[in-house]
Amino acid sequence: MTVTEPDLGVDQAAQSLGTAAARNLATTTKSVPQMQGTTSRWLVRMLPWVDISAGSYRVNRRLTYAVGDGRITFTNTGSNVRVIPQELGELPLLRGFDDDSVLGALADRFVQQEFEPGQVIATAGQAADQVVLIAHGKVNKIGTGEYGDDTVLDVLADGEYFGAHLLAEGQAAWHHTYKAVTPCIALTLNAQALQEVNNQFDRLRAHIAAIRDNPAPAQNKHGEADIEIASGHSGEQTLAGTYVDYELAPREYELTVAQAILRVHSRVADLYNQPMNQTEQQLRLTIEALRERQEHELINNRDFGLLHNADLRQRIHTRTGPPTP
Repeated sequence: MTVTEPDLGVDQAAQSLGTAAARNLATTTKSVPQMQGTTSRWLVRMLPWVDISAGSYRVNRRLTYAVGDGRITFTNTGSNVRVIPQELGELPLLRGFDDDSVLGALADRFVQQEFEPGQVIATAGQAADQVVLIAHGKVNKIGTGEYGDDTVLDVLADGEYFGAHLLAEGQAAWHHTYKAVTPCIALTLNAQALQEVNNQFDRLRAHIAAIRDNPAPAQNKHGEADIEIASGHSGEQTLAGTYVDYELAPREYELTVAQAILRVHSRVADLYNQPMNQTEQQLRLTIEALRERQEHELINNRDFGLLHNADLRQRIHTRTGPPTP
């Protein structure tokens, strides 16, 4: 069967005005310029803001006895991990001890060990014979629950440690069980090596004895100097005098700015200013970008950003895998 198609090669004459020409006389409805980088910026709206007239903001706080960040830093050469000697000052009984030669000798006595997931590092009730520094991995701190069953009390990770009470108590027992959750690299210092270093350096022995004999000043759970308050008594109770001590060198935040120079050509602003003001739209989008940068700095700035200033005690390690909702 043969089908004959009509010849479409010949242009047909237009019988009405086309859309392409009609657009010259029509008004197009336009939106204001949009930007995909705009977010809800809920953090900027929810945070409390303080009006200040100075160029810096000083945060005055109560005196705290906590020194350092409580985390120990390591260095590695290939697969060999070593604790930085000065970082041993994060251990409670070594805080304030600044003899680098002694700390170096103590750091050399730490032995690198690796533990597989599920392997028990220390068992509650057994003799505590080593100080354990966690260089990499996660370790469960297991204790007795409300009904006598084993329960995970805490998760320790990179830079944390346990067994530091061995420095003060000598012969003691583990209060909790510690079990590796992931493959772990740990540095351990056994009691014999600790005793050898302690006997070798008189200054170290004197420092540990001084801290052991002079307990730390009374403080609350946050490390702040305690305020003695009497309550719940009857009769004529002798009240202890007290005062609130302050930090001598509180932290100061230098104010920072986010700046930009907006350029709008006068020819554009004068000739192409309807139906929308070109300068106004340029300014609006620039302010949007400025506000986005403001929230980004509040979160990510390495000096004052919230992520980099979160207290390490407030950083919770996940028990299994990545964080979930």
